[in-house]
Amino acid sequence: MTQQHEALRLLEEALKELESPKGSVLAAIQKLLRASKLLDNEDIQVWCLIQLGERRYVLALKKLGPVIWAKDIANSPKKKKALYEVLEELNELKLKQAIHYTTEELIVKASESGGGYISVGFIEERYADLVRAKRGNDGTYYKNNLYNHLNWLRKRAHEFASTLYNKLKFSGTVSNCFDALKGAVDDKLLDLDPQLAEQLMLAFKAVSSAEVEEWSQALTTCRRLLEGLADRLYPPTTDVVKGRPLTQTQFVNRLWAFMDRSIASESNRELAKTHVDFLGSWLERTNKVANKGVHANVSQLEAVKATFHTYLVIADVLEYLTAPELPKRLNDINTATMDELEAVLDISRAVAKEIIKARVLNGNLDATLLGKVRGIGPKTIEKATLAYSL
Repeated sequence: MTQQHEALRLLEEALKELESPKGSVLAAIQKLLRASKLLDNEDIQVWCLIQLGERRYVLALKKLGPVIWAKDIANSPKKKKALYEVLEELNELKLKQAIHYTTEELIVKASESGGGYISVGFIEERYADLVRAKRGNDGTYYKNNLYNHLNWLRKRAHEFASTLYNKLKFSGTVSNCFDALKGAVDDKLLDLDPQLAEQLMLAFKAVSSAEVEEWSQALTTCRRLLEGLADRLYPPTTDVVKGRPLTQTQFVNRLWAFMDRSIASESNRELAKTHVDFLGSWLERTNKVANKGVHANVSQLEAVKATFHTYLVIADVLEYLTAPELPKRLNDINTATMDELEAVLDISRAVAKEIIKARVLNGNLDATLLGKVRGIGPKTIEKATLAYSL
């Protein structure tokens, strides 16, 4: 049995424990720990160790509560220094706020009567003892608080286990299918307009970032990309088609009109137009949040969904395109069109596309990065060095 199969088995067992009213939270977290080790997921490993009472993490985390809940901390240099020192210690232990000490977790752990940072095994035993004895507390631990702590641990562990399970279960199907779609769309869009293609690839790259600001930027990029695509396919006009104005700001209407004109099949046309309508209205709504600067309200999931939907819409559009116009020539390898790259470097269109994908991934290309592109050899690098002064 491979490590992935064993991890999948452990995650299935952990989920069963967590979803059963009589299941053991301790057993589930132990299985989650073993699965996360097999999958090299250090963040979840550490979270499990914290719940199991790992001393080096618990000692540091116990210091955080009293400091972070201290009164008037904003006006006390001494208290702020103490908080900074604790956060530095947590950082040295590679603990992450979003995973290992969220506000919700700090609140749950703040109650000593609910077990605090004691091992989940002890919390589970103590709660069971109070239930059997039909007592509300033993003077130190309170049944309701222990129950709330266990309930929260069950929910949080389930989030981690189900995320790992779904990622592992479907990693060889859905992701590969989307990769195929993404590759096809990137290639076709590069033929139409390399600048738009780079915007789309940059949006996809941004949603993989850990930075919240990049997620909201990906949303903005998707919107601008659709505007640019509409400008290219159906320029603004004062006409009104089927009750829809086609002015500069009405980019969704213009994409809709392009599809109405280009797609022969009525069923395909209506489906594609509905998809465009949905994505356009959804991007407008989400961008209102991003434009207010409330980046915390733009989740990574929203950014991923926007990017995926954008790929799907563009796949619909590109399917009905005729041969594109050639873009203008530029004399810089980092802004050059595919036609220039093909002509100047004497390479195939496929290799030119790989160069554009590489510069999106890496930023500006130099001779070293160019040499890592598939299909590029010493002779091509020499030509590029002479042509573009790499």
